[in-house]
Amino acid sequence: MTSSEVRPDGQKSTLATWRTRIIGALAVIAVLIIAYFILAAFIPRWWAQRVAELVSGSFSKGIGGGLVYGLLCTAIPLFLLLAAALIWKRRAGKFIAGAAALLAVIVAIPNLMTLSIVLGGSNAAHAGERILDVDAPAFRGASLVGAIVAVAVFLTVLGLIGRRRWRRRHPGKPAAPTPPAATPQTPTVT
Repeated sequence: MTSSEVRPDGQKSTLATWRTRIIGALAVIAVLIIAYFILAAFIPRWWAQRVAELVSGSFSKGIGGGLVYGLLCTAIPLFLLLAAALIWKRRAGKFIAGAAALLAVIVAIPNLMTLSIVLGGSNAAHAGERILDVDAPAFRGASLVGAIVAVAVFLTVLGLIGRRRWRRRHPGKPAAPTPPAATPQTPTVT
């Protein structure tokens, strides 16, 4: 660091600080790009082989496994993200919401890996498709059905929560009071 980068109070200048931040950000971006290309060549084949070991060529295991992965690995992340959104403004909510969002991404990884096989255009994705076609029949379709069911359940719960909140904020008109029933008067004896 040169003397022109140090202010009289001993702190770094803003130019030096920003230069350091930009260089650090570029290094992180470069590492992420390299990691992406390495993982894009590895993950689809690896995941397809794990699913193939689980299913072992059985249609019933393929359907069952696909439904379980599709349902759970979609519903749990959606509900975790909903919980994160609901507790965001509470005390310590930002930390808990961040942890819930991170956990949601981790739980969604199996669906994301299956999606990388289905939508991927790389050689690894095509190899993964062939592995799933032969050794894990019906897994991809059942996974899609499970994800659709999970989204439908989530939207239903979201609608119920929204309806409940709306009813709390907009209570209905109070019922008109019913007139008291006429009680027969007994004559008083004097």
